[in-house]
Formats: sequence, C-alpha cells, structure tokens
Amino acid sequence: MFAGFVKDQRHVNGIDIAYRLGGTGPGLLLLHGHPQTHVIWHKVAEQLAEHFTVVAADLRGYGDSARPDADADHVNYSKRTMASDALGLMQSLGFEQFSVLAHDRGARVAHRLALDHPHAVQRMVLLDIAPTLAMYAQTNEAFARAYWHWFFLIRPAPLPETLIEANPEGYLRSVMGSRSAGLKPFTDEAFSEYMRCLQIPGSARGICEDYRASANIDLAHDRADLAAGRHLTLPLLVLWGADGTVGRCFDPLKEWQQVATNVRGNALPAGHYIAEEAPQLLLAQALEFLR
Repeated sequence: MFAGFVKDQRHVNGIDIAYRLGGTGPGLLLLHGHPQTHVIWHKVAEQLAEHFTVVAADLRGYGDSARPDADADHVNYSKRTMASDALGLMQSLGFEQFSVLAHDRGARVAHRLALDHPHAVQRMVLLDIAPTLAMYAQTNEAFARAYWHWFFLIRPAPLPETLIEANPEGYLRSVMGSRSAGLKPFTDEAFSEYMRCLQIPGSARGICEDYRASANIDLAHDRADLAAGRHLTLPLLVLWGADGTVGRCFDPLKEWQQVATNVRGNALPAGHYIAEEAPQLLLAQALEFLR
C-alpha cells in the first residue's frame, strides 16, 4: 500500500499528527472517517499522487496520531480543534492553500476547516455525509437503527470506552460489517491496520470524544454559523453511496445547498465506504473536479 509514500509525524497544534506523504504538485489533504485511519485511501492514493502532493493524515484520536485527554466541554475533540490540526499539518509541509478530499468524520472536520479558514481551502470533496446539524435534527428511526453508534458513543464515560476496549475486533466488525457491502471492500492488510490502531491505548476514548464533541460543542459552532449567515463559498463536490444510509435518510445535495453557495453532487453505486468500495468511480469524479 502507498507505494512511493513516506510515513511521518508532525507536531502541530500541540500534538503529534501522523500522515503519509507522496506525489508532486498542488497540495491535497485526505481525511478519513470512523473507525478507520488514513489507510482508507490506499486504493486511490497512488493515482492521486500522479497529480497532487498527497497528504493522508490520521485525525487526532485515530490511527497513529496522538490521543489527547478528554475535557468537560469536548474542546479537545471538537471539529474546530481537529481542523486546526489539519491546517497546521499542511502549513508545516509548506502548503498555505490546498484542496481536501474527506470521508465521514474527516468530512465533518473538512467542513469546519473550510468555514474557519476559507483562505486555505481551495476545493473540497466530501464523501457520504450530510451536515452534522441537519443529520441530528432530522434523525428518524431508520437512521437511528443504522447509525446506532452515533448514540452509543456519546454516552457518558466510561461505559462505551469500556465496552469497545473489551472487544475491539467485535466493535470494528460490527460497525464496518453492518453496512450494505459487509466486510468485502476491506483488504486483509487494511483491516489489520484498522484493528492495530483501534487497540492502541486511548483509541476508544478518542473515538467517543469525537462523537461527544459532534453532539455538543460542534452543534453549537454550527448553529452560530447559521445565525451569522456564514456559508461555504468554495467549489464543493458532495458524493454519497446510493446503497448507503445517508442517501436513504436524507437528501444530501439539498442539505449541502443550505450551507454552501457553490455545490454540486450525486450518488455513486456504492455504500458508505466509497473509497474502498468504488475507488475508480471516485477517482474519475474527484480528479475531474479537483484538477
């Protein structure tokens, strides 16, 4: 995986962020989702590196990045803080401006990054999410059953952490294997990496705090943006899985049009894990848009 890439860490925003770097050209930041790591991009990274300097980062709390302590207001895992990590990483690598391709939790970080630092993000592709505030506000039974972990992980510590740590492989297989494609999209090598990182001490805390932040401080930030009339103004492409929960329970393009002024998007014949289920379809659309 990641032929021609180097793996390293940078100390930014007070913590160590792990990443892989490869390719030449304009900067392109890749951000992963839960419960995975930057390895989700292993089927597309080398092709992207033919056109961009690709930086595939691990979010704080995930992968080989640092796992800060929890705090009462969940500031340490707010998307605003994670966005500052991403900005600091790219700046440390010499990129004051760059584009972003992001999935799931990483796409929520990217949303905040482009809102808080509009000068830095040139173009953005978000995979299989609707805005966080819209998804919580419109939660119905179908969504709650499919995305049960959204509500499990935000329970007060230490209950969810304890249960995840008791059987990390069971948790990983349950969350990833319960989607439309099951476990078929994940190579043995990639799954082993997800498993290795979930077993690192502090991973369960990081995951739970990520979700607790989204249900608390992140919603406050999103509501403040709406009240102030702040919208995304950069070129934005949103893609979602035709077989996934997001596309069934929400109208992703309509929801993004409520918070962005220059957005287009469509469904792809895949489930939630687009980069691993439909890498060539993703590459075709992402490269056309980002280039």
